[in-house]
Amino acid sequence: MADIKNRKDLETLITLFYHRALLDGKIGFIFTDVAKINLEKHIPIICDFWEAILFQKNTYKKNAIKIHQDLNDQVKLTAEHFESWLSLFNTCVDECFVGNNAETIKIRARSIATVMQVKLAANRK
Repeated sequence: MADIKNRKDLETLITLFYHRALLDGKIGFIFTDVAKINLEKHIPIICDFWEAILFQKNTYKKNAIKIHQDLNDQVKLTAEHFESWLSLFNTCVDECFVGNNAETIKIRARSIATVMQVKLAANRK
């Protein structure tokens, strides 16, 4: 296995993740019933996000916190949801890639999940 080297690798990872996430018993409904994501439109946006995070590209133009706050207004996003998301994400990374970027994306995913939870909790007060 190789490391995550470019956007094509991110597309592979993100496509695998979302195909599994949509079917996941703990978080799938958030994507399908609440957010009602369209994978064809969503995957390029999420690849922009991870490309900005991992490769410092200026590709992501949205506010990820605001998007998740709006989603949290519809269904409370719990620590269990974030842990399920993170576990599934890390599993997909580990199945496809190995190397510094693969480890970095998992570390950043954990950090992002933590920040999201803190921000969402602060908004509930």
